[in-house]
Amino acid sequence: MQRWRGLEDIPQDWGRSVVTIGSYDGVHRGHQLIIRHAVDRARELGVPAVVVTFDPHPSEVVRPGSHPPLLAPHHRRAELMAELGVDAVLILPFTTEFSRLSAADFVVKVLVDKLHAKAVVEGPNFRFGHRAAGTVDFLAEQGRTYDFEVEVVDLYVTGEAGGGEPFSSTLTRRLVAEGDVDGAAEILGRPHRVEGVVVRGAQRGREMGFPTANVETLPHTAIPADGVYAGWLHAQGEAMPAAISVGTNPQFDGTERTVEAYAIDRVGLDLYGLHVAVDFLAFVRGQARFDTLEALLEQMARDVERCRELVAAAEKP
Repeated sequence: MQRWRGLEDIPQDWGRSVVTIGSYDGVHRGHQLIIRHAVDRARELGVPAVVVTFDPHPSEVVRPGSHPPLLAPHHRRAELMAELGVDAVLILPFTTEFSRLSAADFVVKVLVDKLHAKAVVEGPNFRFGHRAAGTVDFLAEQGRTYDFEVEVVDLYVTGEAGGGEPFSSTLTRRLVAEGDVDGAAEILGRPHRVEGVVVRGAQRGREMGFPTANVETLPHTAIPADGVYAGWLHAQGEAMPAAISVGTNPQFDGTERTVEAYAIDRVGLDLYGLHVAVDFLAFVRGQARFDTLEALLEQMARDVERCRELVAAAEKP
């Protein structure tokens, strides 16, 4: 899959394509409906499927300080889109100048002049251009002028997550913040993932017999509520069952919020400086402070055993 950053990265000889535009944070099951439809339409027309997205999140430019927690960094979104059959991802730097681009100019400069859109696939509430003035109806009008089709796909999927609310990135962020990683996984179609580089911490886990990978998460990452979780630690191409701790380590009067993963039953791992990923399978318990260190160690042993059981059950065919 090709990845472009900015309009100037698009090959000069790029032909016609099917395009879908959006932030697509998380590439959740609703997003997947739109993207799959775009890919299927591209195959029918014999042209590539292109996803157009933005960096940073438009809200950070339009309303500074309002950047939402991100469910997936751009490289992860690209991986998920590639799995769906997307041929190219275009990341447009979202600047103040770009935010002032009218909907009509966006159509011409991006969809017509650069991507030569043959079809554009969007959800019913898609908005674009300065002050979000562009709608799917406006897009359809422009399509009649510039010779591209517009197809609208209902992306609203519902399930048990959020009490039956339509699946969305906003709902997923809320569930992650509440520690409901089961609900988030239902929306995403996979466990919620946090990524970052392993850095040196206080090394208390190592001293207590549970050495953890202290993950310095990427900026604006959506991190689950404080507590202990079962899941997997992905490092060096391997997915290792893990007990994951999120919080400030109140037992030791900590103040900095961290994500730490203990690879269950693994000895001698040296992951410092490596980029790793942590998948959250299930919530085990909330963060707590114990009366004694011995009580904490006993609870940690129980936590690890519970995490081992949960991961083993999830991995059964």
